[in-house]
Amino acid sequence: MHVLGAVGPGATDLHDRLARRLDGRVATVESVPTGDTARDDDPADAAFGLSEDGAWVGAGDGTSLPDLLDGLAPEFDYALLAGFPEARVPTVTLGGSEARGELLAAPDAASVDVDDVADALAATEPWITLESLVEGIKEVPEADRAGAIATFTGRVRARDGPEDARTTHLEFEMYEGVAQERMDAIERELAERDGVLAVRSHHRTGVIEDGEDIVFVVVLAGHREEAFRTVEDGINRLKDEVPIFKKETTVEDKFWVHERT
Repeated sequence: MHVLGAVGPGATDLHDRLARRLDGRVATVESVPTGDTARDDDPADAAFGLSEDGAWVGAGDGTSLPDLLDGLAPEFDYALLAGFPEARVPTVTLGGSEARGELLAAPDAASVDVDDVADALAATEPWITLESLVEGIKEVPEADRAGAIATFTGRVRARDGPEDARTTHLEFEMYEGVAQERMDAIERELAERDGVLAVRSHHRTGVIEDGEDIVFVVVLAGHREEAFRTVEDGINRLKDEVPIFKKETTVEDKFWVHERT
C-alpha cells in the first residue's frame, strides 16, 4: 500500500482529485479534533457502523496512525492522509505548511498536478506489513496446494543485555537497485525448491524506532517442514547477501554497524 499525506489548506480537496486518478482501492484518513469521532457517553472502546452495501464508519480510542495504516495495508492499494504533519510518510505541503516527510510543495491545492503526484508516489517505499504479505501470498495460483505458511519478523531490539546502552532507533539504507534485485533473486531461487510454492520478503528503510518491525519473510509451502526450513534460509540469505547498511543510535552513541564489524 502506498501512503501519501497532505497538510495545509485544501489537503482534503487534493486527495479527492488524487483518489479519482489512482488505479486501485483508496482509503482516506483525516485528522480530526479529539472527541469529534465518538459520543462522549459511548461505553464501548470502539464503535462501527456497517450498511448492507458494505459501507462502514468507525470510531474508537487507543490506536495510533501507524497501527491504523497497518490495518489498512492488507485491503487497500493507497492510503491518503490529511492533516498529519509529523507522520513519517511522503507528504505534499500546501500554502507554506511543513511536514516531516515532505515529498512535494505547492502554494495551494489547485496548483498541484495530480499526475505528477501519482508518479512521485509510485516511486516511494510502500507501507508493507506482515499481514499484507501473508494476504498477498494466499492469492498466488498455487495456493490451493499449500498446507503451510511460515513467517519471520525481525524487529528493533532495545538491548542485548540489561547493562547495554539502550538502542533508540536504527536507520537502514539500501544499495539502490542492487539490493532489491538481490532480494527478488533470493525469492525466486527459494521458490524453486521442491514443496515451496511462493516466497515474499520486505525490508524497511529509513528510521525505525525501538520495538518496530524491520524485515519480513513469508513462505507458502505444501508442508510445514519445507516452510520452516525455507523461511530460516530466507532471512539468513537476506542478511548475508543483500547490501543494506544499518546505522544504530543508542542513548550514548551512534555508528554504522558495518564499520564496527
